[in-house]
Amino acid sequence: MDKKIISTGAIFGMIAIILGAFGAHALKKVLSVEQLSTFETGVRYQMYHALFLLFTGLMTDLSQKTKKTIYNLVLFGVILFSGSIYLLATNTLTSFDFKAIGFVTPIGGLLLILAWGILFINIIKKKQ
Repeated sequence: MDKKIISTGAIFGMIAIILGAFGAHALKKVLSVEQLSTFETGVRYQMYHALFLLFTGLMTDLSQKTKKTIYNLVLFGVILFSGSIYLLATNTLTSFDFKAIGFVTPIGGLLLILAWGILFINIIKKKQ
């Protein structure tokens, strides 16, 4: 499980860098300042959670069950949160109206919050 968590964190980090560069260079010419800022929020949160997965995968005092739960929450949280933000920020570039999927953004955010909460609970429950 640790290899899967760390690998996913590395992939999320790599994609965040690619999307950040894409936003800063290619999208800068076609998006408004507000849309670009929104896109950058998705990139930033994806990178935060890429690092979170790397950290989680390297932790030795979390059970594999806890790591798997955190992994799944972060995986789906990033897909829903950052993914929907990318689509919403670039909505004007396509003929499909991605505003219809806007309701998944807070669901993704909630999943990310839950992942952090599970880490916190496991840390404070740990006997010294």
